[in-house]
Amino acid sequence: MKYSVKKISELTGFSPATVSNALNNKKGVNKDTAEQILRVAKEVGYVSGAKVSSIKFVIYKRDGLVVSDTPFFAALMEGVERACREAGYDTVIYTINQGEDGFEARLKEIINDSSSGVLLLATELTKEDMSIFKHTYCPLVVLDAWFENMAFDTVLANNEDSAKDAVLFLVDKGHREIGYLSGTVRTRNFIDRGTGYRRALAERKIPLNGDYRVRLTPTMDGAYKDMCRYLGTGPKLPTAFFADNDIVALGAMKALKQFGYKVPQDISIIGFDDLPFSEISSPALTTIRFFQQEMGRVAVQHLVEKIKTRDTINSKVQISTEFIERESVRDLNKYEI
Repeated sequence: MKYSVKKISELTGFSPATVSNALNNKKGVNKDTAEQILRVAKEVGYVSGAKVSSIKFVIYKRDGLVVSDTPFFAALMEGVERACREAGYDTVIYTINQGEDGFEARLKEIINDSSSGVLLLATELTKEDMSIFKHTYCPLVVLDAWFENMAFDTVLANNEDSAKDAVLFLVDKGHREIGYLSGTVRTRNFIDRGTGYRRALAERKIPLNGDYRVRLTPTMDGAYKDMCRYLGTGPKLPTAFFADNDIVALGAMKALKQFGYKVPQDISIIGFDDLPFSEISSPALTTIRFFQQEMGRVAVQHLVEKIKTRDTINSKVQISTEFIERESVRDLNKYEI
């Protein structure tokens, strides 16, 4: 059955004008009334009869340690804005910080506005955070995170398999003592990369050594300082490290050099993301290239499709990565006797 404003008016008992105003997020409608109308509209599969003319790119931050002003997120935003423009939609960028004054009000404004589509950058979100968006009344696609049984379209990198392949590369280069430079903020991406790291070791029957996991703040300066503190304890180091991302890897490399270690002669390192400065670091960082602009473009395509069709079937799309071999990994096989 195809529902209309008139039918929703009959179901809720509110006038067609009130229903229309609530569905289009216009002022003058009591909050409880608007929520009731929007809830019924969602239940019957009618989100809004209004034409969606803009797409909100919502940057959700818990602490801002991972989602920051880096080339990674700049490239992602560029991909989103370009795809929106090509599809004929204006882009409005929102940044909401959990815990700040007005957070809940801004969040409700976004999820109750059925006249816009939403791209949610969920890099720092937890599974519990995602539950907030369960009652969103607008078309929504999630970027850069996925959780089991998540009732949203999502687009992200193939984190787990990419990390696994990177660690297997180290094994193929003769490394058997492989550590993990782990971000202290456990985003879903980092969790999946850690799973890939462990899967690779298990596949090659290499014991997991907890002493080789070093927890570093996922900022350049934070990773550098944390790694300095770790190295100051005089630990036994593995022959190689896999890092959650390039920022962690590069911060650790700076600390290693300060303590007299040479990369890759003394220790090898692999990062993740292929940020622009990874190619010009010394040595150039071996890493995993993540196509941020492509992820943004694909996410916009899925959102535009949901806007046009009101399709309620959800999908998970993983963007393939590319392994980039540079100079930060030593081939131990060449030095075997």
